[in-house]
Amino acid sequence: MPTSFTVVPVEAQGPAERHGERPQEEEDDDRDRGAGDGIAKENSPFINNAEVDKGNMYEGKNMALFEEEMDSNPMVSSLLNKLANYTNLTQGVVEHEADEDSKRKEIKVPRMGTFIGVYLPCLQNILGVILFLRLTWIVGTAGVLESFIIVFMCCACTMLTAISMSAIATNGVVPAGGSYYMISRSLGPEFGGAVGLCFYLGTTFAGAMYILGTIEILLTYISPSAAIFKAEEVGGETEAMLNNMRVYGTCIIILMAIVVFVGVKYVNKLALVFLACVILSIIAIYAGVIKTAFDPPDFPICLLGNRTLSKRSFDVCAKFTESNNETRTTTLWRLFCDSSSLNATCDDYFNLNNVTEIQGIPGITSGVLIDNLWSTYSEKGSIVEKKDQPSVAGSEDTKMGGLPYVFTDIMTYFTMLVGIYFPSVTGIMAGSNRSGDLKDAQKSIPTGTILAISTTSFIYLSCIVLFGACIEGVILRDKFGEAVNGNLVVGTLAWPSPWVIVIGSFFSTCGAGLQSLTGAPRLLQAIARDGIVPFIQVFGHGKANGEPTWALLLTAGICEIGILIASLDSVAPILSMFFLMCYMFVNLACAVQTLLRTPNWRPRFKYYHWTLSFLGMSLCLALMFICSWYYALVAMLIAGCIYKYIEYRGAEKEWGDGIRGLSLNAARYALLRVEDGPPHTKNWRPQLLVLLNLDSEQLVKHPRLLSFTSQLKAGKGLTIVGSVLQGIYLDKCTETQKAEENVKALMGVEKTKGFCQIVVSPNYRDGISYLIQSAGLGGMKHNTVLMAWPQSWKQTENHFSWKNFVDAVRETTAAQQALLVAKNIDLFPTNQERFTEGNIDVWWIVHDGGMLMLLPFLLRQHKVWRKCKMRIFTVAQMDDNSIQMKKDLQMFLYHLRLNAEVEVVEMFENDISAFTYEKTLMMEQRSQMLKQMQLSKNEREREIQSITDESRGSIRRKSYSSPQSIGQDAEALLTNDCREEEAQLIHDRNTASHSAPAAKASMAAAAPEKVQMTWTKEKFVAEKHKNKDSNASGFKDIFNMKPNQSNVRRMHTAVKLNGVVLNKSQHAQLVLLNMPGPPKNRKGDENYMEFLEVLTEGLDRVLLVRGSGREVITIYS
Repeated sequence: MPTSFTVVPVEAQGPAERHGERPQEEEDDDRDRGAGDGIAKENSPFINNAEVDKGNMYEGKNMALFEEEMDSNPMVSSLLNKLANYTNLTQGVVEHEADEDSKRKEIKVPRMGTFIGVYLPCLQNILGVILFLRLTWIVGTAGVLESFIIVFMCCACTMLTAISMSAIATNGVVPAGGSYYMISRSLGPEFGGAVGLCFYLGTTFAGAMYILGTIEILLTYISPSAAIFKAEEVGGETEAMLNNMRVYGTCIIILMAIVVFVGVKYVNKLALVFLACVILSIIAIYAGVIKTAFDPPDFPICLLGNRTLSKRSFDVCAKFTESNNETRTTTLWRLFCDSSSLNATCDDYFNLNNVTEIQGIPGITSGVLIDNLWSTYSEKGSIVEKKDQPSVAGSEDTKMGGLPYVFTDIMTYFTMLVGIYFPSVTGIMAGSNRSGDLKDAQKSIPTGTILAISTTSFIYLSCIVLFGACIEGVILRDKFGEAVNGNLVVGTLAWPSPWVIVIGSFFSTCGAGLQSLTGAPRLLQAIARDGIVPFIQVFGHGKANGEPTWALLLTAGICEIGILIASLDSVAPILSMFFLMCYMFVNLACAVQTLLRTPNWRPRFKYYHWTLSFLGMSLCLALMFICSWYYALVAMLIAGCIYKYIEYRGAEKEWGDGIRGLSLNAARYALLRVEDGPPHTKNWRPQLLVLLNLDSEQLVKHPRLLSFTSQLKAGKGLTIVGSVLQGIYLDKCTETQKAEENVKALMGVEKTKGFCQIVVSPNYRDGISYLIQSAGLGGMKHNTVLMAWPQSWKQTENHFSWKNFVDAVRETTAAQQALLVAKNIDLFPTNQERFTEGNIDVWWIVHDGGMLMLLPFLLRQHKVWRKCKMRIFTVAQMDDNSIQMKKDLQMFLYHLRLNAEVEVVEMFENDISAFTYEKTLMMEQRSQMLKQMQLSKNEREREIQSITDESRGSIRRKSYSSPQSIGQDAEALLTNDCREEEAQLIHDRNTASHSAPAAKASMAAAAPEKVQMTWTKEKFVAEKHKNKDSNASGFKDIFNMKPNQSNVRRMHTAVKLNGVVLNKSQHAQLVLLNMPGPPKNRKGDENYMEFLEVLTEGLDRVLLVRGSGREVITIYS
């Protein structure tokens, strides 16, 4: 849990503060400030609480043992009162609070209980437009049984979600942000942002649905004459209605947005009025059902044969009437016939069938329930017909248009009805959204929400049975009540009057629309202020009092999209998708937290189980695809895009979410599985430990090493980037953090995916050893070490000197790890460069398990090296059949599925050249002198540099003298060949005068130019008498020594092989060479470095490769 510490030195405090007499203004400031840090994270009241009276901390001596910690860890006794009164308002996280004033003087104690704070708001949000406008039609179309299944599935889904939500909501404080806060803190910012925005879109489209319901009630049942667009031709009624919806909807949404902008307080106060309308309407329905048992209302329906007729166009349900013995045709006759006379030409079906009138609401005791049990799905434009009613079919060519039948406006099927119905069970989050205003949220939210869902589920399920038992099937399928004079179908059942339902549902839908336009902008504002979705941060701003102005404008704009769709039946499935997705992730959050058993998962609500959450999640997912598979895919695509956007661009948040815990559990499980044994050769890939060298500013010296790493890995496998700081960890904490930040920043720039590990060690060599031994975890350990060649290895001031390098080589071999050494690393390409041509040359001298074959293949996967060709060279000795070797190598590469040119280079034995002898002699002389001379650091560096210069000068001259001349007297060698370097081969002319009198004269002339040394008398005397005899003999040995035959052979190999490689691969983009192992005798380490230097001389980019001793590539599938 993030905390913020403020350490105030006692010396910096004034006398008054030191004795607990703090200024009143400061105390007030502290009280005004929250205990938080202003970051969108949970804050702790335990540490650094500004309201703790520091003056009382040191009183008494019972706790003297802890007095040094009092500044950062206050006494529990001083915090108990605050802990006990830890309110549900988030402290310091102002973006989730209803009151945005972060400097409020006092926090009002919440007063709302379960009934007012949770139960009634949930009831109001759940019961709504679908109950009044569509439930009867769903019952008539799907039948009582299938309707019962639809409602039961939806209610079960919300009940399971409520159980999961109750567990999350009672596991600590849930600020006003509701489901978004719960999901984001449980599943992380990516899921939270994606689902939060989906929930926002769902709430916004819900507003559009409520507004469309309001207009439908207004234009269909209250004032049909208010319609602006009239149907000018037959069949144009639907289109005219949709246009009316668009015009009225746009006007109403503008009006509602103004109301919300000006007076949101009034909206909240009117909420209870709107809820009262809903409750009264439901009571009226139940009262009407009871009344039908003994006195059914009189709502006759007119049928022609078995077809239902719309009574909007006629009054009398008969073909003709008799008055005063005179037969007169009715309005109905004139609708079906071409004239009002009795011998007029009439519609065929009209002639063949009689007109009958039946009771629309026969009552609960009539037995109509049996007829309504089964479904009656139909195509768009089909006539609503009564089952089991006698009729005679007319001719098929009769045009139905213009005849007063009741038609179905859309095609109906089971899954579509699920999508239309589901919005009527949403709204279960209303209680958790108000958690900040409750007395005891952890008790009220579960109780209130589950009771509200139980109540509404009972209402819906009972209404399905009662509608099926009381109302005739043709009226139930008559969506707009055309058969009952344009009355609302539910209204026909209500008592005392249909107008109770009409007016009640009108105000209910109005109120629900206003609530949506009030809640959705606040949800968007909460998401914007969390800063996880950068492009919506502008919507976090608002008026001075915190009202989300910009968010309200966006909400109104999205609402307008729903209004332009204009059909309530088309908008309902859209918001069903978004709500279902939100509920699905609430269930997922609870299941993940339960299965992970994280220590902080301690909900007060105990009646949950991960199986219930998983069932709820599965049901939500199933309902999404049942409602509309293409809407479900679109909703998932939107959520997926938001998720990836937040992951790619969003601000990083650490909320202790369950996905992070899930990742840790999965990683632990995978690590334990991998630990079983080493990977099979087919699964082997280089898991790299990259050893970086840092400068004094903790910056990486060779960034190209990380570029090469990313080119080699291409984001796959394990990469550990390590470095060593010399010193003691307690003293180097700050430098370690700085170095880690620098390395991680460079890894981000170079797109190197992996881990950073900085080790502090008393010396550099041990630090490298620690990394090679201990980097990684379990089966996820490195198997390959990548390092740069130490260019300045001859300078002893360099931390990564030759001794450290050779020890690192030995330790990788001991650890059975492969080793890659990049020489001239600063010449390697960056990730932005592209080689359009060139070769990657592999010199396969000794078998190393196939590393040399595998590395070029991996490099060529990266776009930098993709266009380079791979060439493989191998060396044939005297007795080898080079032609057969080439065939075998080509076959081997064919089986390995590698494309490469093959060439066998013949390297025959020949005499060792004088140059090789001279080179070896110079190397050994230099090594021997450094061992025998006791030089200061600066002098040693100068001596080394001089020998280096001499060595390179010799190579340039290529002075091929006879082998015998190498063994001549040292004085003659110096006098004849390298008179210029004489002064640096001898420690000092005074010292040299004791051992080599013959060289004294020549050195006297050269010394003033080459050696600038200051000698004191004491130093001279001390040097003079120090190991006089041994030094004299030692220097004689240096100039009389002969090169070691083993070193001569090694140098011969290095020189000869270097010449062959230069001849073939001097212009290659990269050369891969087998790296010889270091000598077993540590005395030859420096010579080993010289061999490697000679071996790679003249090549631009070299990768020395040393295998791990196991096969890493196979010909088998």
